[in-house]
Amino acid sequence: MSLYTVGVEEEYLLLDPATRLPMPAAEQVRAAAGLEPIAGEGEIQPELSEAQVEVATPVCTSLDEIGGHLVRLRHVLGRAAESNGCRLAACGTPPIKEESPPPLTNNPRYRAMRAQAPQLVAEQLVCGTHVHVGVPDPEIGVAVLNRIRLWLPVLVAMSANSPFWAGHDTGFASWRTVIFGRWPVSGPPPHFADLADHEKRVQQLLTCGVIFDPGQLYWQARLSSRYPTVEVRCLDVQLRADDAVMFAGIVRALVATAINDAKAGVPVPPCPPELLQGANWHAARHGLSGSLIDYEGRRRSAGDVLSQLMDHIAPALDAADDSREVASLVHRLLREGTPADRQRRALLRGGLRAVTDLIITESAVT
Repeated sequence: MSLYTVGVEEEYLLLDPATRLPMPAAEQVRAAAGLEPIAGEGEIQPELSEAQVEVATPVCTSLDEIGGHLVRLRHVLGRAAESNGCRLAACGTPPIKEESPPPLTNNPRYRAMRAQAPQLVAEQLVCGTHVHVGVPDPEIGVAVLNRIRLWLPVLVAMSANSPFWAGHDTGFASWRTVIFGRWPVSGPPPHFADLADHEKRVQQLLTCGVIFDPGQLYWQARLSSRYPTVEVRCLDVQLRADDAVMFAGIVRALVATAINDAKAGVPVPPCPPELLQGANWHAARHGLSGSLIDYEGRRRSAGDVLSQLMDHIAPALDAADDSREVASLVHRLLREGTPADRQRRALLRGGLRAVTDLIITESAVT
């Protein structure tokens, strides 16, 4: 089994340490971070809002590499944020926010998005983790999408880190998933007959003007328009860097398993789009706190579905020598709960101040 390359992008909020509100200081923070000798060109990038920043690791072959880069980049950005009077916050949504959104980053593409959907852009103050896995060619990439789409609801549940919005509990473990699901091309990707079918359907979306560039294909997994990768985008950003490493290992194993199954001619299990969409919504609502709906339409305990995922990718984890690290982190997740669970426990201990304390503390790398 080949060892596929992997890279991770993380988006963060910037919070005012006094008010805990999103703070529009991204330009200053990025400038300060760019002066650090341990931050490479292109590793720290702008995001939609001036209260957000994004990092991107180099292309990696091991989880140790991914972890080292994420810790380094969080450290650099954390120092830059503190030097500009704010704090780095790795949470999917801001627990509290003002009614008026932070200023939009000065970028023509972002301005075009606001003109297209002003209220959606105003409420798009959300942060995710994106995992890129290298694939041999786009045809294989489409075969991978057809197979990994079945497991995306499990990843949504596991990564849930956005229960609060505008000062209240949304009732969802991943409110970020709901916010992203309002765009016209979003949620789990459809099944494609082949690469030609994929290209034809994407071109139809562009031609009719539903989207104005391939970057607006907000499917939870897609072929990257910039890199020779499959990009999984369904994950909330993680409080801790090592949880992002866990998802890098899981996603890479899912892609490797899908490639092997495609080459072996293993049929893709059928899953109607409405069932997958419902399973995705259910995962965003409950996280790992109750049941999940598997791709066969069965309501099962979250632990059982997670065990099914781990069994499915076990050979690929073994081949990449990732089994021990990923299994240890998955066991911790089951023991401690999702970041959304931890945020809610903090709320019970000390209100929203305790929630933001948790987020700032866990996001920091010292």
